[in-house]
Amino acid sequence: MRTSKNRTSKVFGGILLIAALFVACMAEIASAAPEMTLRFSGQVPSDHAGTKLMNEMARDIEKKTNGRIAVKVYPSNQLGDYEVVNEELIRGTVDMAMMSISSRFDPRLEITYTCGIARDYEELKKVFATKGWLYKNMEQWEDKIGIKLLGFYIEGAISLASVRPINQPLNPKVDKGVLTRVPGMETYKTAGEAMGFRTITIPWADTRHALQTGACDAVIGMTPQSAYALLKDVIKYYYCTNYSVENFNIMMSKKTWQKLKPQDRKIVAEVCGRATIRSVEIAKNEDEKALKLMERHGIKVYRYKPSDLTPLFKAIATYSWPRLDARFGKGLMAEMKKNVAVKK
Repeated sequence: MRTSKNRTSKVFGGILLIAALFVACMAEIASAAPEMTLRFSGQVPSDHAGTKLMNEMARDIEKKTNGRIAVKVYPSNQLGDYEVVNEELIRGTVDMAMMSISSRFDPRLEITYTCGIARDYEELKKVFATKGWLYKNMEQWEDKIGIKLLGFYIEGAISLASVRPINQPLNPKVDKGVLTRVPGMETYKTAGEAMGFRTITIPWADTRHALQTGACDAVIGMTPQSAYALLKDVIKYYYCTNYSVENFNIMMSKKTWQKLKPQDRKIVAEVCGRATIRSVEIAKNEDEKALKLMERHGIKVYRYKPSDLTPLFKAIATYSWPRLDARFGKGLMAEMKKNVAVKK
């Protein structure tokens, strides 16, 4: 009789142990499940350095929040182009994005494309820092339309590619002797004129053919990476004037931001701030790789020290920036000149 009771007790004890283990296991699974999963939209391909950085950011956020927040990355405009995604951010149907900001909500949002703001990568880190003048203004403007600015992604420095030699490329007071294609934005056109170029606006899709046929002799508005990838068989010279910078915004829907706990807001902001600085370092490395590839391909590359570029940058700030008042509002470019312009 005692043996039967012992067996019953052991069986019952085993059942209790299994039940306890099951409850513990379910509790662990529940605690491991994220409180929210953020949809993170990008516009560059999956193998691009920018997407790799987005994935790093996603892992950092998940790790530092102890799994409370998961981030799913969608590269290559999978959730829509930047115009669509900007609208979705405002609605709250997309949580995060690293892509261009749409200036149709506020023309001032184009200010990050202003030419003549950083001569090298160290200056880029300062100009685009999350405590800098540019960030603070962009943050205010984006907040008003329902977007939380978290940082910037710097893809690369923009310079000049040409099929013919440029006349005194560092002297803004002389004609450069080439007809130069510029993007259809006032900042690029006036900056080109400030540097001494005769400019022409040609659709991007027609630029390669225009260079081949002589419809234009040079093109400004390209990073070394894009110039090598798209024009290496056409161009013969590349001048590292760094007169502009290709950049995206790192953004979050304001509705999503308001859902985050205070400690998680801090984590996300810190991760995106570090990503801004890291993107500059990545851009420097990727630009240099492209420049070396150009040289191996037979393209003559001209590199310059920041001090060499000062005359061009001062000419842009003096000639181009005041002409942007009609676009950005009177007084903004004067304020930018005090806070951002190259002083020496």
